[in-house]
Amino acid sequence: MKLVGSRRGDHVPAPGREQQGRMMAEGNELTVPGRPDPNQVYDRLTRIRHLLMTREFGLQEILTKIDILRSEFQYSHDYNPIEHVSSRVKSLDSIISKAHRKGIPFTAEDIGSNLLDIAGIRLTCSFVSDTYTMRDLLLSQSDLTLIRERDYIKEPKPNGYQSLHLIIEVPVFLAEGPERVPVEIQLRTVAMDFWASLEHKIHYKDDSDVPRHLTDALKLAADMSSSLDVSMERIHKEILELHAKEEAARSGSNDEQADDSTSPSTGTRRLHHPVAQRQAMSDDSQELFQAVLESFGMSRPQE
Repeated sequence: MKLVGSRRGDHVPAPGREQQGRMMAEGNELTVPGRPDPNQVYDRLTRIRHLLMTREFGLQEILTKIDILRSEFQYSHDYNPIEHVSSRVKSLDSIISKAHRKGIPFTAEDIGSNLLDIAGIRLTCSFVSDTYTMRDLLLSQSDLTLIRERDYIKEPKPNGYQSLHLIIEVPVFLAEGPERVPVEIQLRTVAMDFWASLEHKIHYKDDSDVPRHLTDALKLAADMSSSLDVSMERIHKEILELHAKEEAARSGSNDEQADDSTSPSTGTRRLHHPVAQRQAMSDDSQELFQAVLESFGMSRPQE
């Protein structure tokens, strides 16, 4: 018999087809004899499918917001805090197994109230500070409501697991009216994601109790991963400070050349724009850039 369970060491038999049918008709009261009523099963599955559909819509709403924030952040700050985005909606089999394991009646109402992680998004960020930046940007939006937050970055789990977990409620506008849908969002760094992925694979391959020396080794690896995050963020900040100093020095040099900012051949002012000089521009962007400069009576700076 297949074994299921999300927590380490949980060996809960997955419900068989007959048990699943009874769960659909009678919640988790599996002692009811006889076959389930087909009409009840159909009605219950219809409601469950509607639940999954709304969770999918909520997932897409949040993904759209994340994509907008990602693009706007790149445009405004020339920096992308998100390395990778992944998402999923739990399968019906997974929902049945989790409901059975937790003793949740298999109805759309009970599942919707108790399983808030049916729709999930994982944001893998570059640095620890980026995870909190993305958290704050999402929660600053007036139509999103924070339902629950668990910060395993500041307070890691005993095995070393680190991540920031949010349950956010988002409105979904359906034909029958708006419906608020919970979506789980996990925010973590690349190092945290690397450790969590390998830790999951290690335990997935071996359902038995892991020896103490191996759990200690995993915890040590998690500590090393956390130390790597701290070191990389410190290096990142120092590099940003160096760039800021260079930019300030370059800006000061441009100010000294202000008297020579008029082109002798055309009589137009020359724009000193170090960022524009450094960035490669497409043909369309170059034409637009030139048109804007000409409208202000300026000429493009020499590369």
